[in-house]
Amino acid sequence: MSAVRKVVCVTGASGYIASWLTKFLLQRGYTVKATVRDLNDPKKTKHLFALEGAKDRLHLVKADLLQEGSFDAAVEGCEGVFHTASPFYHAVEDPQAELLDPAVKGTLNVLGSCARTSSVKKVVVTSSFAAVGYTGRPRTPEVVVDESWFSNPEVCKSMKIWYVLSKTLAEAAAWEFAKEKGINMIAINPSMVIGPLLQPTLNTSAEAILNLVNGSPTFPNASFGWVDVRDVVNAHILAYEDSSASGRYLTVGKVAHFSEIAKIVQELYPNLPVPQKCADDNPYVPTYQASKERAKSLGIEFTPLEVSIKDTIESLKEKNFLKF
Repeated sequence: MSAVRKVVCVTGASGYIASWLTKFLLQRGYTVKATVRDLNDPKKTKHLFALEGAKDRLHLVKADLLQEGSFDAAVEGCEGVFHTASPFYHAVEDPQAELLDPAVKGTLNVLGSCARTSSVKKVVVTSSFAAVGYTGRPRTPEVVVDESWFSNPEVCKSMKIWYVLSKTLAEAAAWEFAKEKGINMIAINPSMVIGPLLQPTLNTSAEAILNLVNGSPTFPNASFGWVDVRDVVNAHILAYEDSSASGRYLTVGKVAHFSEIAKIVQELYPNLPVPQKCADDNPYVPTYQASKERAKSLGIEFTPLEVSIKDTIESLKEKNFLKF
């Protein structure tokens, strides 16, 4: 597909994944209509305007997830829409207002604009491993998690994992709405996303790496899938450009316990104060396997975890979140 003169929309463009998505789309010749909540906030816009091709082919549009119809202007004239806007943080006081409403109502708001816009041919939604892996089934080394897994909202509620619940409910609502309205929709489901930052603010997943090198005495007793932000973005674009792409695409480079992440950091940076001790005395939370087949069918070659970790730390240093 020739990207020249094709117009696409990226929602929440100032975010971590969306900033890279905007960058790669511009590099491929697309014209990008990118939404941000505040056009006058340089933290949201300056790094986007600095991208190659931005001067001629990037148009910023103000839109708010919870403002009905506010994405109409952004998706007008677009052939494709990449919906990435969704809050991601762990310390929440009001899960409904802070996470659930923006994720679920926001997704339906964006898809509503797409349904009303005849130019839109395809929508790629940034979902998450959060919407896949929390079924209540055990995740152990012999278990392979794949795209047929759907997180159980009741499990999420019982565990009080509100971000996971927000992504689970948002993706389920998106599929239902897309089916009802006949929208050609793809979901990309990345695990913990790391790699260099384009935006000037610290995002939650990069902070997980920062916390290992800024004096923390322990590492968490947790295992996650990890994936490079550039691989996630390539999955979005390749799924959009591939006319045979359908359904969900799990994007997990490697599943690793935090002890392994700490060990890699220590090997890369022997002088950094990396914690040697786990946060509790329980057995390590087991790792599991995540299917790569569908992601590889798009042409994704996953970046080695060591490269992603090094690039994350170098970026945190460059952005002055870390000094050494």
